[in-house]
Amino acid sequence: MHKSVRGMPIIVTVALTTALLTATAPTAHAAAGATLPFTSVEAESATTSGTRIGPDHTQGTLASEASGRQAVRIGAGQRVEFTVPRAANAVNVAYSVPDGQSGTLNVYVNGTRLARTLPVTSKYSYIDTSWIPGARTHHFFDNARLLLGQNVQAGDKVAFESTGTQVTVDVADFEQVAAAAGQPAGSVSVTSKGADPTGNGDSTQAFRDAISAAQGGVVWIPPGDYRLTSALNGVQNVTLQGAGSWHSVVHSSRFIDQSNSSGNVHIKDFAVIGEVTERVDSNPDNFVNGSLGARSSVSGMWLQHLKVGLWLTGDNDNLVVENNRFLDMTADGLNLNGNARGVRVRNNFLRNQGDDALAMWSLYAPDTDSSFENNTITQPNLANGIAIYGGTDIAVKNNLVSDTNALGSGIAISNQKFLDPFFPLAGTITVDGNTLVRTGAMNPNWNHPMGALRVDSYDSAVNATVSITNTTITDSPYSAFEFVSGGGQGHPVRNVTVDGATVRNTGTVVVQAEAQGAATFRNVTATGVGAAGVYNCPYPASSGTFALTDGGGNSGWNSTWSDCSTWPQPGQGNPDPDPNRNLAKGRPATATGSQDVYTPGKAVDGDANTYWESTNNAFPQSWTVDLGSAEPVRRLVLKLPPQSAWQARTQTVTVLGSTDGTTYTTVVGARGYRFDPATGNTATVTLPGTGLRYLRLSVSANTGWPAGQFSEVEAYRTS
Repeated sequence: MHKSVRGMPIIVTVALTTALLTATAPTAHAAAGATLPFTSVEAESATTSGTRIGPDHTQGTLASEASGRQAVRIGAGQRVEFTVPRAANAVNVAYSVPDGQSGTLNVYVNGTRLARTLPVTSKYSYIDTSWIPGARTHHFFDNARLLLGQNVQAGDKVAFESTGTQVTVDVADFEQVAAAAGQPAGSVSVTSKGADPTGNGDSTQAFRDAISAAQGGVVWIPPGDYRLTSALNGVQNVTLQGAGSWHSVVHSSRFIDQSNSSGNVHIKDFAVIGEVTERVDSNPDNFVNGSLGARSSVSGMWLQHLKVGLWLTGDNDNLVVENNRFLDMTADGLNLNGNARGVRVRNNFLRNQGDDALAMWSLYAPDTDSSFENNTITQPNLANGIAIYGGTDIAVKNNLVSDTNALGSGIAISNQKFLDPFFPLAGTITVDGNTLVRTGAMNPNWNHPMGALRVDSYDSAVNATVSITNTTITDSPYSAFEFVSGGGQGHPVRNVTVDGATVRNTGTVVVQAEAQGAATFRNVTATGVGAAGVYNCPYPASSGTFALTDGGGNSGWNSTWSDCSTWPQPGQGNPDPDPNRNLAKGRPATATGSQDVYTPGKAVDGDANTYWESTNNAFPQSWTVDLGSAEPVRRLVLKLPPQSAWQARTQTVTVLGSTDGTTYTTVVGARGYRFDPATGNTATVTLPGTGLRYLRLSVSANTGWPAGQFSEVEAYRTS
């Protein structure tokens, strides 16, 4: 049963024999990301008697949401056996079971079955968000953890065996969990106020009483399971501390819900595990909803099965969120929802978020001087790994993001506002030292891809200084860098510098430019480019051009996709030019002036019944088209609407050309071209075939109307 509120590539499936088969471990990606207390091992690199699924990037498939886009499916009696990578006494397993089913996994250590089993369930999976355009059922995986009750060493074997339910195993995290910490001196224990560590009783009032008694001090949460039935509020000037996130566990879907606080709240070293099984955006089903107040911190927490980890509004100045785990949220991991000042979110691990894993959204007030640094993010299954929606002087540094799914890039720098009042990007947006692996996705709303790193003038122009440096992009299924106006309004993207990037095995192109604007690229090297170096086709076609400035040191991506009427497909390669293709159709067009609604793009829209008309009574007037790359144009076909209502006329036209859009030379001198409805209202101009990117028609006279007029300007390689 699906949870609901309101109302690439070729799929490769490898069937393994009943004998055990060992696969090669994937290449590790180091450098960026969090320093983690566990080591992950992919199921597809383990030994198994099951079936490996994937790789696949298709929205709605199980493999597309898996880490590495691959996993192992086991049925009754089948197992997957991991080689332990480090000393450990605990394991967390990411898995999926069919919708509506639950079961258990038997656990073996070096061939000996443990008495305890690992429960698996679909209860928290299969989320529907039908009100989100482009969404499908998603959030297929879940996480389950287990203390092994013994120590294992590197090289030991830990196996998981299905007891009957079909289970798809994705990844196992092996960890050496420290013993439970002791109670801090002078702290107030929640059990002293009546909290029940067995989880049977309601401990809500005991937590409230302990917080009241410990003002300025520490509330101690001893090892145990505690059940809270309503949210805490009025939390300020206090530390909430547990014995460790594997030992002290609070079961609550709404831990703190408060609109303001005087601050100095410190929450650390326990787990909050909810019971959120659907996404209802009007419900505060969050670990923290609202404000912790200035100078607060959240650290060492295990957060799971909530709608959002932290949805932060109001005063959270200088908040630090670090060393936490966010697992299986139905929406965002963390969202700084406006007015965040000096917030630092660092060294966190986020897996299987149902929306943006980390987001800043400058609603009602700008987020300023805040950063996401050294976080490891994997498998956000409906949006971006990291999203910056507006804000001033924001930094995104040294993060590792992998395996984004539909509607998402690895990193999005965007002016998408969603609601008003919104505060667009301003100041300097620093994006430095990030590694993006298998990020970017097909956007079903646009019906074309989103790049691994996207700069998006969705609702307004990007005028902030955007500095993108020291980036590594590996195995993007589509493009590496995308510049787009996602709302379809053609707003420009300006002031972007990409300096120092390594792009490996990108599916289509290195640069996907779909907006007007400009960016400078320096020291960007690419290998294994699937189709072409650059796709430069702004939308709408008449919105203007995107200028790519070569700052030096670039290599491996100097080709341009040749046909703006088609999308490059992963691994397709740049097709041979079609000599009969109209090179001007759909390309960006500009003019010195336009009359009323008769704009320059009407001359390249493929419709001979619409037309460009220059400013009247103001000869000479010119019209210019950007072909995207230098083309050997040998023939122009100039058209006017074919209706008989258009009288015959002669226009005096000079054809000019340019390779850089700045310096133009005359290609064909001024001469009169006759347009007559009786013969189709067309005129042909022969060109010498010199390679030109920009073509300009300068009109100095028109015997039928005091303006330049063209319904279509067609450019061909053939004479």
